[in-house]
Amino acid sequence: MILKWIFDRLVSLIGLLFLWPVLLITAILVKIKMPGGPAFFVQKRVGKDGKLFDCHKFRTMTVKHSGSTVSVAGDSRITPFGATLRHYKLDELPGLWDVLIGNMSFVGPRPDVPGYADQLQGDDRRVLKLRPGITGPATLKYRLEDEMISEYVAQKQAAGDTRGMQEIAEEYNDTVIYPDKVRLNLYYLDHYSFVKDFKMILCTVLGKKMSYAGEVI
Repeated sequence: MILKWIFDRLVSLIGLLFLWPVLLITAILVKIKMPGGPAFFVQKRVGKDGKLFDCHKFRTMTVKHSGSTVSVAGDSRITPFGATLRHYKLDELPGLWDVLIGNMSFVGPRPDVPGYADQLQGDDRRVLKLRPGITGPATLKYRLEDEMISEYVAQKQAAGDTRGMQEIAEEYNDTVIYPDKVRLNLYYLDHYSFVKDFKMILCTVLGKKMSYAGEVI
């Protein structure tokens, strides 16, 4: 994967050089639209080989909120401006720095908070051989994850489930979505292709879909 390593460093550097005005303007808008907190959200995530690193994003939530790691569409913790950043994936732009310094790649599994990837067992643990990515097959398939979880929660509550929104959301993530992400990421590990990497990046930027692992993502 030497070509992947070179591509990550070179393109992230070019991206930062060209997009710094966008990063600056977005940071200023976060401070204006969401006062009382930092422009950037920095959190420990599980990286390659299970090592923790500081993952950087633009802040999209209120400063004071519950510690749940699963969000749904319309989540009260997400501000209106934060929802816009998430919709257009602008909150991910600071991740270019994480790619440049080698903590992340452009393509790979999404960086998990402790308690997910680091707790995988058996063959699933091979996912940790991969450097976390800004995009990837699982990210493409679940690009509307918040909306999917929100719809599932609504269906469960309409059927009489009296549990809270976050509890239902976490159950759906832990039993359905996350195992499927692991499956896709293992397929990516075993069938790595630089050409497919490039195609996934284009699909992410252009909002397109592609065939991968026998399905459309």
